[in-house]
Amino acid sequence: MQRDIQPAFRDALRAGHLPPGITAADPSEVARRFAVYRNNVATSLGQALARRFPVIERLVGPEFFAGLAQVYLAADPPTTPVLAEWGAGFAEFLGGFAPLSGWPFMADVARIEYARGRAFHAADATPVDLATLTDADPALLRLTLHPSVLVLRLDHPAVSIWAQNQPGATPLPLPQGPEIALILRDPAHAVPVAAISSAQAAFIEALLAGATVAAAASFCPARDPVPQLAALMARGAIVGAHRQ
Repeated sequence: MQRDIQPAFRDALRAGHLPPGITAADPSEVARRFAVYRNNVATSLGQALARRFPVIERLVGPEFFAGLAQVYLAADPPTTPVLAEWGAGFAEFLGGFAPLSGWPFMADVARIEYARGRAFHAADATPVDLATLTDADPALLRLTLHPSVLVLRLDHPAVSIWAQNQPGATPLPLPQGPEIALILRDPAHAVPVAAISSAQAAFIEALLAGATVAAAASFCPARDPVPQLAALMARGAIVGAHRQ
């Protein structure tokens, strides 16, 4: 019975009508109270979306974002009680949202923000010790990267836009063209976003796909993976090393 009530109640919240089976001496009072509850739920979800996408809210302004959130809520409501999972479709929604058609970079900024949330909640993993990599044959060595590591290939300079909309950021001229973002959760549980080169991205993507260090090094300048590996080690991004 409980399983029948919950979907009906959820559908009523979305559609704006009373759940079936509710009776009262004063139906209009019940409808009024349910409308208040429904509005509170929608407002709370809009606030949760703003916390997940703070740069989008800053770019469009709180008032515009509040209205935008309600349109998105109607189009793509949460499907689980875990609000951290909601918003996967927000970037695509922004890309097709006519009032923002003049701001095509918005979808890429949203991709960064959603990815940061996923990275923050990724599983824990302990970085390997540097000694693990010492004297290992690159042709036989495969590395496991932290579960939070993600490379995003973006169509716009969204990393720079995101960075310039962080608290205390200094406005700088934006670069032209696309950017590639490296997102991960570091040992301090911060989730930095770095703009990386195409070669760096290809190296990391190769490692994520299971390539050996030697094979991934084909994307590095002079086929030297050491600077890349050092950068990943400094970020705590290498959590496993396996020899064939």
